[in-house]
Formats: sequence, structure tokens, C-alpha cells
Amino acid sequence: MTEAIRNRIREIIAEQAMLDVAQVTDGSTPEELGIDSLGLVDSIFALEEEFDITIPFNANEPEKSEFDISSIGKIIAAVEKLVAQKA
Repeated sequence: MTEAIRNRIREIIAEQAMLDVAQVTDGSTPEELGIDSLGLVDSIFALEEEFDITIPFNANEPEKSEFDISSIGKIIAAVEKLVAQKA
């Protein structure tokens, strides 16, 4: 299931960034993928909807959020943790 979650997260982020999913790597940052703050918020909403989770994210002050958005790998790890807690 974890690999399916990881792949779906990459697909959602790629869709938001209008990129091929192969370009979305764990080491990529949202900025490197061309995702601005509005695109990031849209991605967060899409992830919440897809996985039926609530992401603790403050769009006005992302550095103060409990949800690490510094890289795609960290976003994936955080979403996986929230999905596991829900189960």
C-alpha cells in the first residue's frame, strides 16, 4: 500500500505542477518543480481529499507548520504518517 500512496502523491503533485510524474522525485522541492504558494495550497487540498486526511498546514507561515514541505520526499513521509494514523 505504501508504494501506491507514494505513487499517487507524486501523480497529484505532478498534475498540480503540470509536469510528467517522472520529474517529481523525493529530492525535488516544490520551488524546483515550479509550484508557487497557491499551487502548494491546491496540492495540499488535493492530498487531503484523495486520502481523507487533514494536513496541519499554515499557508501564511509554512515554516511554522507541523507539515514539512521542504521536499517531495518529506511531503510523502508526512502524508504516509497521517494515513497510517487514520487507519
